[in-house]
Amino acid sequence: MAVGIPPRFHGVIRGLDSTGSSPQFEGRFGRLFRTLPPARFKEDDLKKLAAAMVAEEEDDPTPEDQNPRDDEENTGISAGYTYFGQLIDHDLTFDPNSSLDKQNDPEALVDFRTPRFDLDCLYGRGPDDQPYLYEDDGLRFLLGRPLTGNPHDPNTRDLPRNAPLSGGPKRALIGDPRNDENVIVSQLQGIFLRFHNRVVSFLQGTDAIFYDIQRFVRWHYQWAVLHDFLPTIIGEETLHKILPHFKSGKSIFQDPPHLLLYKPKNDPFIPVEFSVAAYRFGHSMVRPVYRLNTTLPDRFAIFSGDPNTSLTGFREFPSQWAIDWSLYFDFGNHPNPFSKERVQPTYKIDSSLVNPLAHLPIPIGGQRPSLAERNLLRGLRMGLPSGQDVARKMGIEPIPDDKLRVGKANQDDTATNPRLTDISPGFRNNAPLWYYILAEAQQQFKNNDTPIRLGPVGGRIVGEVFVGLMLGDKHSFLNQDPNWKPFLDFQNGGKFGIPDLIRQAQKT
Repeated sequence: MAVGIPPRFHGVIRGLDSTGSSPQFEGRFGRLFRTLPPARFKEDDLKKLAAAMVAEEEDDPTPEDQNPRDDEENTGISAGYTYFGQLIDHDLTFDPNSSLDKQNDPEALVDFRTPRFDLDCLYGRGPDDQPYLYEDDGLRFLLGRPLTGNPHDPNTRDLPRNAPLSGGPKRALIGDPRNDENVIVSQLQGIFLRFHNRVVSFLQGTDAIFYDIQRFVRWHYQWAVLHDFLPTIIGEETLHKILPHFKSGKSIFQDPPHLLLYKPKNDPFIPVEFSVAAYRFGHSMVRPVYRLNTTLPDRFAIFSGDPNTSLTGFREFPSQWAIDWSLYFDFGNHPNPFSKERVQPTYKIDSSLVNPLAHLPIPIGGQRPSLAERNLLRGLRMGLPSGQDVARKMGIEPIPDDKLRVGKANQDDTATNPRLTDISPGFRNNAPLWYYILAEAQQQFKNNDTPIRLGPVGGRIVGEVFVGLMLGDKHSFLNQDPNWKPFLDFQNGGKFGIPDLIRQAQKT
């Protein structure tokens, strides 16, 4: 428990002291560390920390052809993983009821998404209940208008969109409207629509029905999550501690999973330590600008007042904005790393967010536009424990206060970044969990080219929840066919990852 903080005068919020490790069937949120006390902070201290975590505005981010490269870039993770992670988040969780302005009880929050890797953000309620998402055959997804600009994929398509008589924004007709909130995740949703259609074509001539096709699409997705996304984000060492059979080559029964934290007694649930803290690591990876394809002369801002230069979503964007995915994932073509053909890296996982994330557009940020402030206050409202308490509970020595810094992980800023305790003495041995997980990753920094992934606390939480949700899903490939592998025709040299999923989608 943090020291020097006065106790609450009004007791414990209903449910927080009794939120079990495994809630009810409805898919409610729960806790990994239900015996740990909530960390206590003054709201003004959290707002000061949020302000310190926001980088200064960049008038002109480092050009792509400059050597050395932008010192905020993370050489270990390509930019597409940020948005693949966003799609995963939308697949697992949807909580429209929690508020930043009142105490929240996780026991009373309902996860309106199934806590499974089942792509319900893609399928919605299926062709019987939402036939307007599907072609007349009830098998294939409907696609939108053609998009141009990707020289590797002349068949790029937008999402299907409505056409309001009022002339308002043309919003996407998809299973989860959040997957239209920016141009990149919107087009990634389109890739998954096309991958489903590709599987339909691949299985044509067999007796496969819609639910067979859906199962194989989900299993390929789950495989890419476990074999590509997770090792990229948490590192192979952490993943192999959780799934040792990945390393040993034995079966999952001979070398079973090793979960220390996530052990639902009944049905899987989403831990608030994961959804409110650990899985928000991706916010630090967001770049201020992205190149969409090499036919367009400019990079585009994540937020801009001009719709012609902004990647904001919930609208029909220009048709020449087709994303060239070889700029977002490594397809093995080894482009010049100092050219507009390069694979764009994410920004580093550290305790700094790019300046635009302090000025979220109203449809996303509402009346509290700072993403850092929103994350920190949500952790307070949810009664999350401190990062140090979680580390101790996991048997990990907490990071000393003098090593908890706030700012960018680069050679110019590391030495002068303020300590967390410089912002407020209330943070002494008492770091907000979301901040702590980012600062923990930041401890890996050695020089500007150091790849940075999640550390032992953040990586273990994310890894165990991912694996635990798949093990808890009786329809996942880990349960139904643990020896299953992606279709041989879909593999690339015996492997299958996100780039291979995209390659297959582009064949439709």
